[in-house]
Amino acid sequence: MSAKKPDLESFWMPFTANRRYKADPRIFFESAAGMHYTAADGRRILDGTAGLWCVAAGHCRESIAEAVARQLRTLDFAPAFQAGHPLPFALAGRIAALAPEGLDQVFFTNSGSEAVDSAMKIALAYHRARGNGQKRRFIGRERAYHGMNFGGISVGGIVRNRRQFALMLPDVDHLPHTHDLQKMAFSRGEPDWGAHLADVLLRLIETHDASTIAAVIVEPVAGATGVLVPPKGYLRRLREICSKHDILLIFDEVVTGFGRLGSPFAAQYSAVVPDMITFAKAVTNATVPLGGVIASRPVFDAIADAADGIELFHGYTYSGHPVACAAAQATLDIYQNERLFDRVRELAPRWESALHSLAGEPHVVDIRNIGLLGAVELAPDAKKGAGARGMAVQSGCFTHNVFVRPVGDSIVLSPPYIIEPGQIDEIVAALRAAIRAI
Repeated sequence: MSAKKPDLESFWMPFTANRRYKADPRIFFESAAGMHYTAADGRRILDGTAGLWCVAAGHCRESIAEAVARQLRTLDFAPAFQAGHPLPFALAGRIAALAPEGLDQVFFTNSGSEAVDSAMKIALAYHRARGNGQKRRFIGRERAYHGMNFGGISVGGIVRNRRQFALMLPDVDHLPHTHDLQKMAFSRGEPDWGAHLADVLLRLIETHDASTIAAVIVEPVAGATGVLVPPKGYLRRLREICSKHDILLIFDEVVTGFGRLGSPFAAQYSAVVPDMITFAKAVTNATVPLGGVIASRPVFDAIADAADGIELFHGYTYSGHPVACAAAQATLDIYQNERLFDRVRELAPRWESALHSLAGEPHVVDIRNIGLLGAVELAPDAKKGAGARGMAVQSGCFTHNVFVRPVGDSIVLSPPYIIEPGQIDEIVAALRAAIRAI
């Protein structure tokens, strides 16, 4: 720890065993630049996760900092309720231009969690505007993560995220997750097996009737549960079923949006166009909180045509915040000027090859990858329990000056797009050493 050790007591840390961490804050960062954090002991730590999937252009980019500072001195805040300022209009147009054709209406939020709940509200409003107010059921997916608001944890499929909270949204059901170790282990990119799992949606339609179902929401790649890559044809089959039964399809692209797979959105990577896309994280390179929903023109028009005045009674104080918009514009400039989406596509084969070189190491039962996403899954320790090996590997990698993130016994990886080939090798070498040490 540095000489100016902060008092750790008052901050109630999210998703953290607070008392255990504060007794031994083994991972503590004090600054960052480019691909590296600086730890409290002065070591440079290679960031293998882009923070929490979000620092896609690398840390502390000067052009973003300058844009934020300039905006703070020009227009620090202006309301978006029945008033406006230029920045969100300009940013919305730029995001719409990156989105799949037909998705051109952008609603701004402050986070991915808010984006998901906003998309759910928009789906309900859409069906009600068309005289189908009974379509109020949502279909999520097992092991899915859709943020931590009540809507998101209801359609999400990670049980521990809702175990403490008795109240969930009614009228929610879930598709099965798509991961099967026996049939998919060590697949490179999209697995060949599993497209038929989308047909479970037909069974849910038979159970609940399509007339009651508002939307299906899925992550194109399930991130927080361990980077579960969709089987070939799976997303396309979901699109076909939803279109046939007048059910909206929502892609939660908070992790995959803005280049993680080498295209602006996973929708383009998969050549499947949903009715709405949620985004956050990489849109501002994680410098200022910003999220949103990109909706199709038919969704917006249905709601607007049915209204007399305000179309959607929903929004946030900071929707389209000028400083967040400035950060996003500067971030998108970096992606464009440095061709970072192209760089992801160029690096993806090297990333895949390096990760899969870990096959055969002790305890490794699966390796998954797509774009610049990856996961190395370890068999649970029978004596110490699930998650013990994942934490041990994180600790070992940190000793080797690399930061990775365990999700149970899967090590999830999502480096910044500016990573160099040699740094890919550095991450894999640290993983190899840490895995062999446990």
